[in-house]
Amino acid sequence: MNPVMFTIGSFEVRWYSVLLLVAMFIAIILLIREGKRFNIPQSFLFDLAFWVIIFGLISARLYYCIFNFSLYKDNLLDIFKIWEGGLAIHGGLIGGLITLIIYCKRYNINPFKVTDMTVVPLLLAQAIGRWGNFFNGEAHGVATTYYHLKELHIPEKIIEGMKIGNVYYHPTFLYESLYCLIGFIILLFVRRIKYLKRGQLTCIYLMYYSVGRFFIEALRTDSLMLGGFRAAQIVSIVLFLVGLIFFIILSRKGKFEDLYNEGENKPIRV
Repeated sequence: MNPVMFTIGSFEVRWYSVLLLVAMFIAIILLIREGKRFNIPQSFLFDLAFWVIIFGLISARLYYCIFNFSLYKDNLLDIFKIWEGGLAIHGGLIGGLITLIIYCKRYNINPFKVTDMTVVPLLLAQAIGRWGNFFNGEAHGVATTYYHLKELHIPEKIIEGMKIGNVYYHPTFLYESLYCLIGFIILLFVRRIKYLKRGQLTCIYLMYYSVGRFFIEALRTDSLMLGGFRAAQIVSIVLFLVGLIFFIILSRKGKFEDLYNEGENKPIRV
């Protein structure tokens, strides 16, 4: 696939960058829309999204470059070429979460409430963003055959896009994109549960995404490694356990205590 969407003179506009921007834009719109249910000012959520995206991207890039430092040690300026790919979602999650907590604490807002509001559009953004890997010809799985991909009912255009150097590869970007899209739809319904505690939606996201990423990562050929193990699988196990433990802890609260949907249509000051 051609990673360049179009050119303006000598300036290239890449699919990867455009899809990331589209994913971020849609996620912000959905976040603000959910914020209206709780009368959270758009300015607060927009500013929050701005800083989370900035530091999330920086963290995602640093995470990737640290594990692939051999690729950049001879030309450090290449670290800034994020339009060519090379962002690690786990790094982005860590940086984005830290930024969100600091920002919410500054305005005395419960960070669990905001992370719950964020994880739903985040899954959709992840589903969209994965297609940037397709156009870059990266984040694919192990070699396979054309006929096996046809048996999986994968569209012809994607199959041909996964033909790299006359070898067909598993479109793991597609597997993860569909998995995240399904998760987005599921969480849309889950967050309407009457007695859902603040923070539980975040825990469900951590567990859901971690399970899918763990198994999809096993198919990938470009995994970041840590001591002979796939880093993404290690982090997925840790995040799953964190999500499970906190979900159980939150479940022990009173039936009407710290509900996510509490305060709907009531004013909130920031």
